[in-house]
Amino acid sequence: MSEKCPCCSGKQYSLCCEPFLKGNQTPATAEQLMRSRYSAYAKQDAAYLVSTWHPAKRESTLAGLLSESFPGTEWLSLNVTRCIIGSHDNEAFVTFFARYREKNSIHALYECSRFLREDQRWYYVDGTAPELGRNDRCPCGSDKKYKKCCG
Repeated sequence: MSEKCPCCSGKQYSLCCEPFLKGNQTPATAEQLMRSRYSAYAKQDAAYLVSTWHPAKRESTLAGLLSESFPGTEWLSLNVTRCIIGSHDNEAFVTFFARYREKNSIHALYECSRFLREDQRWYYVDGTAPELGRNDRCPCGSDKKYKKCCG
């Protein structure tokens, strides 16, 4: 039996993100790309991450910077909280909450990522941190208030 996908979809890795990371398939949606990028971080696949970054936003040192960030980082969980179309059909936004361990501490990343589709292929462009109030529902998926959970 195959391992569970790191993207926390509940699916087997071989049926979820692995075909994207191996180059056998291309993500059809921005959410699939975002999940596969999370899996690439978990699997320490800098080449996939670079290839899915929008060409206009790629730095020449990106692969090296990504590779330097991998040692000592363990990705623990992903919760996708929102997926919406942008100002046109070739723009999308995916909001997610991810947890990771680094230097024996648990950290979280809460981001609204922007994706663009060009030539039938989705690319990550950039991301922003959404506003989150203490009484808002926690984006980790616990159904608790943020202040009683991850806040």
